[in-house]
Amino acid sequence: MKKALLALAGLVLAGLLGWEVYDRATGGSGAFRRRPERGSVAIEIAPVRTETVRDIGIFTGSVVPRSYFVVAPKVAGRLEKLTVEIGDRVRRGQLIAVLDDGEYAEQIKQARAALAVAEANVDACRSSLVVAKREYERYAVLVKKEVSSESELDISRAKFEAERAKVEVAHAQVKQKQAELKTAEVRLSYTQIRAAWADGGDERIVGERFVDEGALLAPNTPVVSIIDISSVTAVVHVIEREYSLVRTGQEVVVGTDAFPGRDFTGKVVRLAPLLKETSRQARVEIEIPNAGLELKPGMFVRARIEFATHEKATVIPAPALARREGKQGVFVVDVAGKKARFVPVRLGITDGGRAEVLSPKLTGFVATLGHHLLEDGSAVSLPAGSAATADDGGETRQ
Repeated sequence: MKKALLALAGLVLAGLLGWEVYDRATGGSGAFRRRPERGSVAIEIAPVRTETVRDIGIFTGSVVPRSYFVVAPKVAGRLEKLTVEIGDRVRRGQLIAVLDDGEYAEQIKQARAALAVAEANVDACRSSLVVAKREYERYAVLVKKEVSSESELDISRAKFEAERAKVEVAHAQVKQKQAELKTAEVRLSYTQIRAAWADGGDERIVGERFVDEGALLAPNTPVVSIIDISSVTAVVHVIEREYSLVRTGQEVVVGTDAFPGRDFTGKVVRLAPLLKETSRQARVEIEIPNAGLELKPGMFVRARIEFATHEKATVIPAPALARREGKQGVFVVDVAGKKARFVPVRLGITDGGRAEVLSPKLTGFVATLGHHLLEDGSAVSLPAGSAATADDGGETRQ
């Protein structure tokens, strides 16, 4: 029994010693000492400023021409001549290409000959009609004199009506042959391929060339493309969050890698009424004047659209933002008292590394580094030079 009690006393003593070691290692109060008071937290601060902030959306896209169409033949044939090259200027109605027209010229000759035959047939039918009419009139007189029978009069009448019908058919055949001749002439004109458009200026540019002289072309085979780049369209896409901020008529600043450091100005002219389900994006078209023809279709562009501008806004550095108990805010620093106070804020425009504070009204300084260690009311220590910074009042104006 005595040995058992000694063993139990040893276990209790060992437990107490182990707990003391653990308590000291973890910074506990311990049985033989008191916990030291928590020291101040070293932080960096920045002043709350009054500046102008802008909400600017930056989008990427491509340049497309104002107008684009392909010149193609309406009939088949061998390409005999191509009068333009890539980059050439063309005017409305200008001859672009010529097809071999031998077959179509022969079709016109055939159509004219067929028309001549049809017209001659009209003359023959008219002569027959005149004879039939005279015979019918003679029989009518003879019937009145009771020299001829009614049956002979009926036969002459039927013959007269038949000849009159033949004349009408002959006239219809003439019209048919005239139409065939017209069709052949139109088909012949199609061997002269011209650039034609309805609206816009009278001059455009050849964008691409698809065939060479000597090629055998089928109807609608592309020959060249014609583009209008007197003004161009920058096509960008906006996501759902920014869709409601874009409006037609907004001014847009556009830049491209082809002209670094140079900006082009355009306006939003079209906004798609829908967002594609696959990307949740909507198409935006920006028209850009291009009198110098510097911008070319296919160029990559960056478009900057200014959604809003707030002057005399209360601005803090974005790194000053912190979150405590589910609320976003900043730690406002009392430089003289070396204390930090957590203030929940409502933000407005975030412009680069700055954030606009809509409410409450802030002044003074906010913690920008080390605030992850702070709690409301924490003591702080400032780096050398911070006191001098405090003399500027914490406000600047842009």
